[in-house]
Amino acid sequence: MTTCAEAECEEPAAVRLHVPWDANREVCTAHARALVQQEGVVAEPLEGAVEEWR
Repeated sequence: MTTCAEAECEEPAAVRLHVPWDANREVCTAHARALVQQEGVVAEPLEGAVEEWR
């Protein structure tokens, strides 16, 4: 499993963010919760990481 794409974050990536104005990236659940609040950003759970959300 890869780590979060956000700077200085070592958590495992669990979500792929589709960002219309930037490159898509894989981030941890904490960063996904914050970043998906921006208009147009779509979150897609990564396969195998869904169990971490429960």
